Amino acid sequence: MNLQRAYYLLAAFYSLLPLIGLVAIFSGGGTPFAVAHLALGTLAVVGLWGYILKRGFMNPRMWQPLAVVLAVMAVGQLLVVFTMPVSSVALTWMLTSSIFSVMLIIVLFHYGKRDQPLWATPVEADAAKQLTKLLDSASPLSAVHCEGEQENSVNVAKIGSQYHAKVTRRGKNGQETFERRFQHPETLVFFLEKFASVSVQDFRQTALS
Repeated sequence: MNLQRAYYLLAAFYSLLPLIGLVAIFSGGGTPFAVAHLALGTLAVVGLWGYILKRGFMNPRMWQPLAVVLAVMAVGQLLVVFTMPVSSVALTWMLTSSIFSVMLIIVLFHYGKRDQPLWATPVEADAAKQLTKLLDSASPLSAVHCEGEQENSVNVAKIGSQYHAKVTRRGKNGQETFERRFQHPETLVFFLEKFASVSVQDFRQTALS
């Protein structure tokens, strides 16, 4: 069995857990917070499938906070189990959900990192390929975007395996400069378009001029 197949089987197993929990609730089992656990668990399974399939589901900014929520809930349940008297049903539910949350917490935390190609749109992925070719032929690259009184200048370079971007934004309220480093060009493209309104075409025009 290869690693990818093992991941699929693991995700399939985790996908069954919310269904088992739902059956338990309708059978009269579970705790008062079982519905909340099931909702969060189902959402976490979606993130698990996204991580395994290397596809971006929903918003990347939601997954790490969800991992933190699951971690807090798991720790809270363990504290309740070891410090308070609970029924056998509640004990089983809390221990099971806490134990199976551990892997989901780790996976969701990594899945929520924005600097991954899986979060790129097809347009961003295509632009990243173009930008990589430009950087392979000439580095660093510079571009300027002007809109009204706002001027954004960008310097981009590939240093080792990382992509370095320096952005300077000038406007009537003054000037600000900030730098970022990324592992993947797709994230660099997203960053430049969002925070500097600079596209790959701006670098092409600068190179041709």
